[in-house]
Amino acid sequence: MIARLLTVIGLLAVAPALWAAGAIEGEVQRQPLNTSAIVMFLAFVGATLYITYWASKRNTSTSDFYTAGGSITGFQNGLAIAGDYMSAASFLGISALVFSSGYDGLIYSIGFLVGWPVILFLIAERLRNLGKYTFADVASYRLGQTQIRTLSASGSLVVVAFYLIAQMVGAGKLIQLLFGLDYHIAVILVGILMVLYVLFGGMLATTWVQIIKAVLLLSGASFMALMVMKHVDFDFARLFTEAIAVHPKGEAIMSPGGLVKDPISAISLGLALMFGTAGLPHILMRFFTVSDAKEARKSVFYATGFIGYFYILTFIIGFGAILLVSTNPAFKDAAGLLLGGNNMAAIHLANAVGGSWFLGFISAVAFATILAVVSGLTLAGASAVSHDLYASVFKKGKANEKDELRVSKITTVCLGVLAIFLGIAFEKQNIAFMVGLAFSIAASCNFPVLFLSMYWKNLSTRGAMIGGWLGLITAVTLMILGPTVWVQVLGNAEAIFPYEYPALFSMAVAFVGIWFFSVTDKSVAAGDARARFIPQFVRSQTGLGASGAAAH
Repeated sequence: MIARLLTVIGLLAVAPALWAAGAIEGEVQRQPLNTSAIVMFLAFVGATLYITYWASKRNTSTSDFYTAGGSITGFQNGLAIAGDYMSAASFLGISALVFSSGYDGLIYSIGFLVGWPVILFLIAERLRNLGKYTFADVASYRLGQTQIRTLSASGSLVVVAFYLIAQMVGAGKLIQLLFGLDYHIAVILVGILMVLYVLFGGMLATTWVQIIKAVLLLSGASFMALMVMKHVDFDFARLFTEAIAVHPKGEAIMSPGGLVKDPISAISLGLALMFGTAGLPHILMRFFTVSDAKEARKSVFYATGFIGYFYILTFIIGFGAILLVSTNPAFKDAAGLLLGGNNMAAIHLANAVGGSWFLGFISAVAFATILAVVSGLTLAGASAVSHDLYASVFKKGKANEKDELRVSKITTVCLGVLAIFLGIAFEKQNIAFMVGLAFSIAASCNFPVLFLSMYWKNLSTRGAMIGGWLGLITAVTLMILGPTVWVQVLGNAEAIFPYEYPALFSMAVAFVGIWFFSVTDKSVAAGDARARFIPQFVRSQTGLGASGAAAH
């Protein structure tokens, strides 16, 4: 293990020379080699690889690999969830939306945040009491194991695939800009590192990578926001007034309606962001890393606080970047930059408030956010294959821990190779819609089945299967037929489905399908499922939990 890690560190040490050689030219114009960013990046990678080595000594069972043996505290898990959720897209993307559109950029941050009370009050406690490793444990506890686990695993893998493509392509483009390295090498590096974290360190290493990333990102964003507020004497009114004065849109940046113009799209986007969060497999998996339901609730409480604070910072950073553009002579076309948007707004601000070393720090943190997210996604995908499909469907619950762990690690390597391949294949494609599609699928397939399995007595296996598949297929189909893919990606003149976000329609199809095919199901299996419904999932009353759920 030590030899393998040293080999990887050695490869990373000579990576700057490879990057400078310019062997592969990417579509994005590369920046000069950022020495400070490279130093910060190597420090982060070295620290996290050591954590991976430390965690590998403690991975002796499937419980350790999937859930860190339930040894994570509520506070630690809250930080890790925040680290898993605060991606580079959130940090750079939302601040860029505020930078170009002002108030409207807040729509996305609020949309991402409001999903957490849903998880806190409706899902976290019951998920922890009934689950073992994946949310499919809960969705299938009183339904047909084979059918529901197949559906849940399929939904999880589709979400993971779309999310991974978006993250890998984003990683390649971002690192190409920030570090001055080639796109293909950037994607390969991300793939290798994520496989190492998951393969050897499991959930324990992934958790601590996410915690470190969250602390670094919150610290860096706090410093940037503090410097922006210091510039305006900690006066929000002055911040907004000066931003309005220099922005080409003027007072329009303080009004809503610039990004999402029609009510249907706004509602559909809100539903996807809110309920999609409660259906993301890599987020739901984190609730099995704590010891009990109380710690699960604490996790959501702390995560909501950290994430909410972070999104407030991105709002300040976005407006601070507007002021930067107005005063920095390096931006010769300030108006064009503001109107067109710039994903590097936060990076430009970092350079302005902290110089080249702070720019290097923020660049390395942006890279760390990608590593943390893809590691969590890979682990969720591996658990769906090994635990839900291999152990529960193919082996009918008779697989031993050693075989299940072996399949999980093989899947991890396969997912890493697939992620690298997809990242390279989609290099020149518009992948912006993929994160939205991942949230829509999670809201339309995973969430309805999970939610109704815990709260609706009359749910049957037939209803969950048909409704879940209908939600999944509808979300993908409507996204393909919508303006983003049909027009922007495929180049057709007019979209068949007029709205960008399908969640409003696909969620309705899923819930109606589940309801109809459940209430009309008069089979013996449906009666058994209704009889096994437990109104209150409290460990002390039911005796369920990690082992109880598995028995069901």
